[in-house]
Amino acid sequence: MKDEQTHKKLRKKRCVVLRFLKSPPNQTKTSQEILHHLQNIVDFGKHVMKQFFGENYVHHGEIIQLPLDFVRQLCLKIQPERPECRCDKDMDTRSGFAMCLPNLTRPQSYRLAEHRPLLCIEIKPKCGFIPFSSHVSQEIKHKVCRYCMHQHLKVANGKWKRPSKYCPLDLFSGNKQRMHFALKSLLQEAQNNLKIFKNGELIYGCKDDQDCVSDWNELARHLKPFFFPSNGLVSGPHCTRTIVKELIQVITMTLLSSTDTCRAGDMKTVPVSQGRSYCEASAFNKELVRNGKHKLESSGLPRGCLLYKTLQAQMLDMLDIEGLYPLYSRVEQYLEEFPEERSTLQIDGPYNEAFYEKLLDLSTEDDGTVAFALTKVQQYRIAMTAKDCSIMIALSPCLQDECSEQRSVVLASKSRFTFSVSVLDLDLKPYESIPHQYKLDGEIVNYYLKNVQAKDDPVMSNLFKENEDCTLVLHKV
Repeated sequence: MKDEQTHKKLRKKRCVVLRFLKSPPNQTKTSQEILHHLQNIVDFGKHVMKQFFGENYVHHGEIIQLPLDFVRQLCLKIQPERPECRCDKDMDTRSGFAMCLPNLTRPQSYRLAEHRPLLCIEIKPKCGFIPFSSHVSQEIKHKVCRYCMHQHLKVANGKWKRPSKYCPLDLFSGNKQRMHFALKSLLQEAQNNLKIFKNGELIYGCKDDQDCVSDWNELARHLKPFFFPSNGLVSGPHCTRTIVKELIQVITMTLLSSTDTCRAGDMKTVPVSQGRSYCEASAFNKELVRNGKHKLESSGLPRGCLLYKTLQAQMLDMLDIEGLYPLYSRVEQYLEEFPEERSTLQIDGPYNEAFYEKLLDLSTEDDGTVAFALTKVQQYRIAMTAKDCSIMIALSPCLQDECSEQRSVVLASKSRFTFSVSVLDLDLKPYESIPHQYKLDGEIVNYYLKNVQAKDDPVMSNLFKENEDCTLVLHKV
């Protein structure tokens, strides 16, 4: 009877996504542990992240239980299609529990006709600000964003073949020229930060860790019916450039739009002006300097748009990992003495209204208490979640007489689209990952200082040559 009700529920929803927990083969969890984990994910989206982003942007889903035979058959069917880099984890086929989520490759605000073509762009924007904390020990972190520095370490480790020209600060600037440059850079070197789907099928993005789709002509072939439905544009390079330009323009307009009229919780915002508005390593910034221009105009983001809300959540990282790590150590020391307090401190949930209320304190004056340290640790986890989230832009062509005030519409040169913007990948970052983040931060900065900045600075280069083991350079102030 329960199985029949579940099947009816899924059929009624018509177009949904099922998400199953995955874990390494040697870390099998019980059904109750899996149910608890999934419930934490749903509650965190519902009671916490919805407060930051707003009702229309967050789709937390619900938990359902499926017949085990159906789950096993589904697992066998999709296993050959899973990316090789994801196959180190097994999909849960023993509990039957899964999350039922809306298909975010489709506009969410209204029901579409079945035959209507769909286009979806998934962007993982990463961290959109430069640390402003006084705890930062390396001056380079006040000048170059983490993403741009990390690119060089990833290339050195063989993760990517070449560094991307994309800089998150350009995308988060609100300046259309900078945003266009950032999106074009993502299209040139997608890595795992951009994917494009047509009717739910991936047509552009990273195939695996080494091979990225880079054929713009093929992409233009897919996109031409969306942007030039009358087929009035000739083929060739001009056509490709024009279509890509149209795509970038539409993405920019949707990112700057506000499709959520409700206020996002009671959180006092962190002043964006506290951080530098540009990154010295940005290819856009370097081009300006080469042209004799030294000032970047930052238009700022509309307060209601998803990028603005994402940036605000990211900026809960007010102390930087260098200022946060000693507070994490304070909490760890307390838990060693009083391990039974872990549940009281809500480190592993429940993620309810009470958990959210504790995040509202934005003070940075350390009073030496465990309560202060824990609040900053939890805020940091929220910030890390926002830094790694994905934005889904779903588009569908519409005729002029189909557009209404209830639908969000964006105009291109020769077409118009109904659209929705959503945020996903909002699982709270693990408390246990903080030591790894601290270590990784040091590796990123030290590699950049030694192998990138040193090449641009002859004085630094000589210092490193004198001592190859040196990873810290001190300057007189």
